[in-house]
Amino acid sequence: MDYGSGGGPGGSGGGSHHDSSDKKKRYHRHTALQIQILESICLLASFYLILAYDAMESMCVHVLEKIGEIYETVLDRIHLSGKFILQLDRVSSIAAKYIGRPMSQLPPVQPIHMSSLDLSMATYGGSTANRMVMMNSAGPSLDLDLLTGSAMGASSSSINPDPPFHSSLHLSDMDKSVIADIASNAMDELIRLLQTNEPLWTQSRKDGTDVLNLDNYKRVFPRPNDNLKNPNVRIEASRVSGVVMMNSLQLVDMFLDSTKWIDIFPTIVSKARTIEVISSGLLSSQNGSLQLFLDLSQMYEELQVLSPLVSTRQFYFLRFCQQIEQGSWAIVNVSYNLPQYNPYAQSQFKAHRLPSGCLIQEMPNGYSKVTWVEHTEVEELAPIDRLYRDFIHSGLAFGAKRWLACLQRACERSASLMMANSSSHDLGGVIPSAEGKRSMMKLSQRMVNNFCSSINPSNGHQWTSLSGLNEFEVRAFLHKSNDPGQPNSMVLSASTTIWLPVPPQNVFDFFRDGRTRPQAYSPSQNSMLILQESCTDASGSLVIYCPVDLPAINIAMNGEDPSYIPLLPSGFIITTDGHQEITSAGGASTSNMTDHGADHRGSTSTGSLITVVFQIQVSSLPAAKMSPESLTTINNLVTNTVHQIKASFNCPSTTT
Repeated sequence: MDYGSGGGPGGSGGGSHHDSSDKKKRYHRHTALQIQILESICLLASFYLILAYDAMESMCVHVLEKIGEIYETVLDRIHLSGKFILQLDRVSSIAAKYIGRPMSQLPPVQPIHMSSLDLSMATYGGSTANRMVMMNSAGPSLDLDLLTGSAMGASSSSINPDPPFHSSLHLSDMDKSVIADIASNAMDELIRLLQTNEPLWTQSRKDGTDVLNLDNYKRVFPRPNDNLKNPNVRIEASRVSGVVMMNSLQLVDMFLDSTKWIDIFPTIVSKARTIEVISSGLLSSQNGSLQLFLDLSQMYEELQVLSPLVSTRQFYFLRFCQQIEQGSWAIVNVSYNLPQYNPYAQSQFKAHRLPSGCLIQEMPNGYSKVTWVEHTEVEELAPIDRLYRDFIHSGLAFGAKRWLACLQRACERSASLMMANSSSHDLGGVIPSAEGKRSMMKLSQRMVNNFCSSINPSNGHQWTSLSGLNEFEVRAFLHKSNDPGQPNSMVLSASTTIWLPVPPQNVFDFFRDGRTRPQAYSPSQNSMLILQESCTDASGSLVIYCPVDLPAINIAMNGEDPSYIPLLPSGFIITTDGHQEITSAGGASTSNMTDHGADHRGSTSTGSLITVVFQIQVSSLPAAKMSPESLTTINNLVTNTVHQIKASFNCPSTTT
């Protein structure tokens, strides 16, 4: 299969025909050389048209129409690459402008139609429903309300301010041509990284993750100025595959919409926005034999680790989605920085995303096989906190394993609502109906998203460092809540991260158990129930809880809309410290690796990184300031909880 061609089911026109008109249009399969020549002619014509953009008035109409005939011939006879279709779309627009009418010879860009799938999802920065091709699928339609801002009353995007831009880019045709080349080349590289095993990839003996062989990669994909070594630059590269409980069309739809992208990855993506859709649509040849969807967008996102000790990573990048064949899609992300914006202004990392992304392949049972590649060049502008040095250098923080694990968790959550004959027995008879279960899960998902957005400050907010008796640092920031249950109130969020010489699974079991957790922290609210979400996967564990009063819980349990129930969650994030992964042979996923674990633990046994997060409402007035009393209250709350956690695990108070 030639993924690089981006072909669909059409291309060759063999077979018998029974009328004279069909015989006249009978096609034969072209050789690879003929295809290359035809495509080169059209791309060359594109190039000349763009160069002559300013002088187009003097171009003869019949020349443009002749180019249109060439395009039609090629479309009917060959499988097209994504780069060619992007150029075709742009050139036909230019030509139509100066001819004064559409070029009838060119195959039309068909309108986009949504399928019958019920994807009641919110959008941000442009609706994917107007861009995404939805074809019939044999797989079940999963209920995706739990993954979207519309279902939760407010999306993650509304909690954090937009990135520092407010208008479209107004890209010229030359700019779009350059962007198309970058995106197409990135797609070609990603396809090779997805298809090739050795010598590019070697499998880690620790967890089965594929690790990139950097020397072989540089030989296959040489880059200019690659010899200019910077000792502070590292390469993080990993690949992993797995089955996801969602069909391919639903996954593609979510990946192309920035709001859905945040909602499905709340623990990783803190902000995302589609800056501009550069090209999107479904192109078909005149005889209908070729249908190929593609989408190219300029995007922005911030990636996070759920700890105040790790700075977010900001990316301006191109996202290019191309349908490879029926039921198979490739999506590539590659950095493309805009000169007018500086994504590293307040970051400790200068990160450049090399071709990364995923291949989504439909399975007969309606699920999808997803192969994920993450490949990033990182320059550390400031030292990484010693607690997270191994975790980041091992590739666990931003690697492919974490992305796929979070995707699987989100899709399993959605699929759980589609179980046949769902009954109240699922939750011990507490929830009386399927509608009540659905409402409770919406409320819980909103709680998780609120929690994940409260750990790293948004634009315009700064940390306030508080004393923790010099053993650990408590960081706090004040922000306005946009949660529909507490509109415009001011919330103080505080968090800290500690290390314990205890396996992560033991820590997770301790926190999720209602009998042991009170040893560390017990809410003091009277007449309140505790809504708790506990989940674990290969990327780590979360235990998030929130006091909710009895009338509000009854609203959700009866299946009513829970969007306006006030939520102010707190909780714990548990991950491995990465030390065992980094010291295991073949387990490293990054370049420039050294053993940093022994300097503060002196053992190769794995420990846990535990982030403690608390939120308190300090005022219902949007202009309220951070008061010393509030800082003292939340500092004591975090500090006392940390000491109680250490005491519960028999750890000395000097352990940080």
